[in-house]
Amino acid sequence: MSDNLRGSLFMVLAMAGFALEDMLLKRVAGHGMPVGQILILFGGGGSLLFMALTRAQGQAIWHPAVVQPRMLVKAAFEVLGRLFYTLALAFTALSSASAILQATPLVVVAGAALIFGERVGWRRWTAISVGLLGVLVILRPGLDGFSMASLLAVAGLIGFAGRDLATRAAPKVLSNFQLGIYGFLAMVPTGAGLLLWQGGAVMPGVADCGQLVLAICIGVYAYWALTVAMRTGEVSVVTPFRYTRLLFALILGLLVFGERPDAMTCLGSAIVVAAGIYTLLRTRRVAPQA
Repeated sequence: MSDNLRGSLFMVLAMAGFALEDMLLKRVAGHGMPVGQILILFGGGGSLLFMALTRAQGQAIWHPAVVQPRMLVKAAFEVLGRLFYTLALAFTALSSASAILQATPLVVVAGAALIFGERVGWRRWTAISVGLLGVLVILRPGLDGFSMASLLAVAGLIGFAGRDLATRAAPKVLSNFQLGIYGFLAMVPTGAGLLLWQGGAVMPGVADCGQLVLAICIGVYAYWALTVAMRTGEVSVVTPFRYTRLLFALILGLLVFGERPDAMTCLGSAIVVAAGIYTLLRTRRVAPQA
């Protein structure tokens, strides 16, 4: 199996896992658990699970490379993405939040050009602009369907795009499991601060505890699979498979929450996906020339 095929497969598995994780966290939040408490339990449980996996591989839990500036930047973007996207799941439709998140690859390509100096021509910049216009169609600012809560998903996509860019710059001495420890651990103090603002924790029911534990297990696997995908294949080949997350989210939103996206959401989603696929295919075409 080639690196590109392996990376693409892991990306699809990661997106399926993230969609399931989103569905479970939305159900728990819908039952009254504060988002801050969800972040504490989810981040703490995920970091403990990654610690166990790290030790099972004979690796050290702590590594001096963790305090490098690039890792601190990665942790900051991880917190930003996870915090605001979890809030978006709690207050908006699963299908809508997932649709907005599909602009992440466009932001990653733009960030690679601005930060890493990758060459991006006018065609790709145009496609990126069109894709961001698709996000505006989903948000529909100034129209009756606009919701301020949708901006939470926009903040989340910025955080996740920054995390993905920082993951590629992460020190190679850190394993995927070690990256997972610190990524999840960063959610705990963030959740604690948010929980204080929200007024304190609640006692979860048995069903909510089970769904949260399942979300942690699925989330850890999805996080690991995403890290493997981003560090294995070429960005232009692997990243388009991110869009499978929207398909999984639409199916789960319909089956679990009875969501039926309206015409504007579907149109905006199509624009974002089409622009993203064109941008990444164009990236793959011009890479050998560069």
